[in-house]
Amino acid sequence: MTGGSRGIGRATAVLLARAGAKVAVGYRSRKPAADAHVTAAVRGDLGTPTGATKAVAEALRALGGSLDILVINHGVWPADDVPVAKLSDAQWESTRRANLDAVIYVCRAAIPHITEGGTIVLVSSTAGQRGEAFHADYAATKGAVIAITKSLAVELAPQITINCVAPGWVDTEMSAKPYAAGGRAAIENTIPLRRVASAEDVAGPILFLCSPLARHMTGEILNVNGGSVLCG
Repeated sequence: MTGGSRGIGRATAVLLARAGAKVAVGYRSRKPAADAHVTAAVRGDLGTPTGATKAVAEALRALGGSLDILVINHGVWPADDVPVAKLSDAQWESTRRANLDAVIYVCRAAIPHITEGGTIVLVSSTAGQRGEAFHADYAATKGAVIAITKSLAVELAPQITINCVAPGWVDTEMSAKPYAAGGRAAIENTIPLRRVASAEDVAGPILFLCSPLARHMTGEILNVNGGSVLCG
C-alpha cells in the first residue's frame, strides 16, 4: 500500500496485518517504524513512471512476486487557500503528480501482478465529490481518482475489483493548519456526527473493501465523512 507510514495509511496497514496480510508499505520521506505490521518498507517517488515502477517491483520482491490487494492512499493537500487565478504552475504540477499521476503510474505497474480475485482500493476525498473552493488543484485530482475507479471497475472485471473510499475531515497531520486556533471545533460543527474522523475510522472501511465481504462490489465510492456529504 502507498502512503503507509502515517495517518490513514499506517492505520490501514496495521488492520491488514492483524487480518493476516503481508504488507509492503510505500513512503516518500518518512520511513515507517519497524513494526510487526510492516513486511517491507519501500521508498520512492511515485509521481514519476520510473519511480512508481521501481517501487512496485521492490514491493513485489518482498511479497513473493504477486499482489492480492493494492491500496493507493498517498496524497498531498496544500493547506494555504489559493484561488485558481493565483494558482502557480509549480503547485498545480506538484499536486497533480502526487495525487493523480502517481495513481495511474502505480496502477499501470501493479495491475499485471494482481492475482485473479484480487482487489484495488483507492482513496479520494469529499473534495472530489463536491469540489473545494481555494483548493481546486486538490479537488480536481481527487475527482479524477473517482473517475479512475469507475473506469477500471469495467476494465478489470471480472478478474479484479476496484473501489474507492472518500473520507471527509480526518485527524491527521495533513489537516493540522485548519484545525488550529479553534478551527477544528468550527469544522466539527458542520459535520452531522459532530466529530472529525480518526485514521482508524477510515481504515476500517478500507479493510472491508479489501475483504471477501465486499466481493460483489466494484466501482463504488464509499463515503466516510460523518454525513457531511450525502451522495449515492
